[in-house]
Amino acid sequence: MNTYLRAAIDAAKAAGSLIRENFMQPLHVNVAEAHDLKLELDVRAQEVITELLLREFPNTSVLGEEGSAETANAEGDWIVDPIDGTVNYFYSIPHFCVSIAFRRAQQIEVGVIYDPIKNELWHAVRGEPAFLNDELIQVSKRISVGESIVSVGFSKTPAAIDLGLKTFSSLVSKARKCRMMGSAALDLAYVASGRFDAYIEQSVNLWDIAAGWLLVESAGGQVNVKTSPLDEKKIAVVAWNGNIDLKELESSIPKTT
Repeated sequence: MNTYLRAAIDAAKAAGSLIRENFMQPLHVNVAEAHDLKLELDVRAQEVITELLLREFPNTSVLGEEGSAETANAEGDWIVDPIDGTVNYFYSIPHFCVSIAFRRAQQIEVGVIYDPIKNELWHAVRGEPAFLNDELIQVSKRISVGESIVSVGFSKTPAAIDLGLKTFSSLVSKARKCRMMGSAALDLAYVASGRFDAYIEQSVNLWDIAAGWLLVESAGGQVNVKTSPLDEKKIAVVAWNGNIDLKELESSIPKTT
């Protein structure tokens, strides 16, 4: 097995164990914002991941939601979200995950997403199939929005919330069902598994989608990524099974000025 993949799986499981042990326990909030929370546990989980990855690959860097560990002349970057779905976690909603990707030469080579509550682990290596708990997975075969389940992600700023609501409102009348789940990484893992047919978000961070991006493509789907129209430091993403007409999905996203 790819050594980078094995390291990512081990790190995800170690962080997942820490997260699971503390689920539904008293938590320390480092930062409370209008639409988000930062937990002390987020930091600890990323420290666990960083220590394990850099111990095995000292010539790599870590780019994470809770900060970065830079290495001069690094051979690649680990892109990490230690708890994707922190607000869910804080409110004892069992829908969150650990997301770890390895990027080299600006290309995602390895992706791992681990849901420690359901004990579901997705992984992919570029050029190879995607797996869930070592079973091959594929995207759905549905061909129209009308028979699909689409997840729409909302960011935190007023502009992103407004755009997300308009997108959701447009899609909810077209799709079989729309969902807002609170974890971009799991949304992408669900698209890769055929549980969802598409995922749309217009302002998201790389660490939220890096691993899932590779999973969707490895499972036969497609991912359209570009700079967010709301924030040049963030990403707009449409991930889908590749069978639905992309224009049909994108027609639900309002144009921004």
